[in-house]
Amino acid sequence: MKATGIVRRIDDLGRVVIPKEIRRTMRIREGDPLEIFTDRDGEVIFKKYSPIGELSEIAITYCDVLTKSTEQAVIICDRDHCIAAGGIPKKEVLERRITVALEDIMESRRIFTNRSGDAADDLHALEGVDIPVSIIAPIISAGDIVGAVVFLNVCDAKEISQSDIKLATVAASFLGKNMED
Repeated sequence: MKATGIVRRIDDLGRVVIPKEIRRTMRIREGDPLEIFTDRDGEVIFKKYSPIGELSEIAITYCDVLTKSTEQAVIICDRDHCIAAGGIPKKEVLERRITVALEDIMESRRIFTNRSGDAADDLHALEGVDIPVSIIAPIISAGDIVGAVVFLNVCDAKEISQSDIKLATVAASFLGKNMED
């Protein structure tokens, strides 16, 4: 654990303010759910809660199926990290933070496709992973953005088909619906 040197007092309603710098660094937005942990030493730990993380087993299976069906690398992300991957070494991508560009596309709530193949248009999904995105389908559950299904363009020869777009959309819809139930 890393000390920040910031001290805050609890108010009369039991609230504590998380400083803006920490919220910005940790990408904590207004309304984000936080999970609270305690330990025997009296420490209280706040961790961003990922509702899609509860579906990680389903997400892993879905990535594997999509990879076999489309012959493309696929990752599934929550709003902050990659939680499942298929078609690429998992140790390279799991738990990596998503890029601001991916976050912006998820917020738009639309399907993104990169059909041009122009290097200037390359968008990357994960920080430190230099594999461009071909399709992004936001996962929406109960009206909230909770993540995305992302097809990665590992080999430039693969053209994006309507079937690939439909599969990404169905996967995102399926995961979103599973979270509502």
